[in-house]
Amino acid sequence: MHNQTNHTVLQERRPRELRNNSTDAEQRLWSELRNRQVHGAKFRRQHALDNYVVDFVSFDAMLIVELDGGQHSQQAAY
Repeated sequence: MHNQTNHTVLQERRPRELRNNSTDAEQRLWSELRNRQVHGAKFRRQHALDNYVVDFVSFDAMLIVELDGGQHSQQAAY
């Protein structure tokens, strides 16, 4: 039996929900960042870091990208 805490489950579920409901801007940027198209750096989208979910992160480039938009003002704090 696999034992996960609620925190771990939320860290997996929330990024998946965000990836499945990405904005047009996020989809356009992802098409440019994926498959190491930018300086060979690998990017991940909607990645959980501690208590946050960042839009894009590249550990290779030590870079986090957050897109601003109206959807952020409508999200509940979590």
